[in-house]
Amino acid sequence: MGGLFASAFLSATLLPGNSEAALAAYLLKWPQQLWPALLIATVGNSLGGAVTVWMGRRIPTGQMPRRVELLQRWGSVLLLGTWLPVIGDALCLAAGWLRWPWRRIWPWLILGKFARYGLIALASHAWLVH
Repeated sequence: MGGLFASAFLSATLLPGNSEAALAAYLLKWPQQLWPALLIATVGNSLGGAVTVWMGRRIPTGQMPRRVELLQRWGSVLLLGTWLPVIGDALCLAAGWLRWPWRRIWPWLILGKFARYGLIALASHAWLVH
């Protein structure tokens, strides 16, 4: 499970990763570990997303581009999209750059990450059943 955690963590930073494949492979080998694996992947990816938010907070603020204004209009609920490849990392980075409070970031970020791995787990389970 340590490898799954590391893969999920690194995949949520700006580094490339393969956490979806790691989770699917883990569940194919140990399908009875569905919930622990889903929890470990979600926690690892959420903490990696938090690192990306933290990195965004290190970027100096300046004049806001139009796209950022759109992010501010929709707010932290956009972090549900953190499950999306590439875009999810950009959303975390933007949340940090916009200095959104952690209490607004965490629920949406975790829910988005859980959705990502939940879909992978469901797909893996469906593949095993057939």
